[in-house]
Amino acid sequence: MKALEAAVMFDITMVLQVILLDLALGADNSVVIGMAAKNLRPDLQKKAIIYGTIGAIGLRFIMAFAVSLLLRIPFAKTIGGILLLYIGMKLIGSQGEEAARGVAAKSSLLGAVQTIIAADALMSMDNVLGIVGVTNNHWGLLILGMMISVPIIIFGSTVVVKIMNRFPVLIYMGGAILAWAAASMIFTDGYLLSYFPKVNQYLWAGKGLCLLLTIGGGVGWRYRACIFKKNRNFAKK
Repeated sequence: MKALEAAVMFDITMVLQVILLDLALGADNSVVIGMAAKNLRPDLQKKAIIYGTIGAIGLRFIMAFAVSLLLRIPFAKTIGGILLLYIGMKLIGSQGEEAARGVAAKSSLLGAVQTIIAADALMSMDNVLGIVGVTNNHWGLLILGMMISVPIIIFGSTVVVKIMNRFPVLIYMGGAILAWAAASMIFTDGYLLSYFPKVNQYLWAGKGLCLLLTIGGGVGWRYRACIFKKNRNFAKK
């Protein structure tokens, strides 16, 4: 009975991690979706968001399936883990400040739907890789997490962005989850273990190291961006 309770709690925790991660990584998607549909009539805006949501969820499942297959390639988990570290640093450091630029508002329902699906696909590779890593290819948890979080991102639009701006600690939590998943992927890569059999014995040390790298790298990224912005504003004066 205790084992069953522990398994249920583990699944619930995993789903909550997927939702938090998707919200943290998907805040910029909300801005793009809002921009794509803003020129439509109110009734068409709702249709565009609904149809776009359906298309975006379907496309994400296809992308997740493709990523899960790619992770079977030799050393793909190690490479994927390194990419997750970069994504975590980028999440903390830049928080997608440039992501919504250049997205044109559409005046037709079909155009808005196409823009929503295309933009979500282009901006969601980091989401998909992160979620596949966190769930360790557990499709039940992956599907449940996406079914909950993707509609929140799309229907919530700028509300999601405001929440992330109001509680920046959520961004750091998202980065920490990515770091944790990255370490799990790297230190349990079967192909890496064939060359370094004892590497999985350092899993917890690796998780701590990845956590420090992600948080430290993200803070450094953000500091560098602030310095660059100040220098650019000073040059304009």
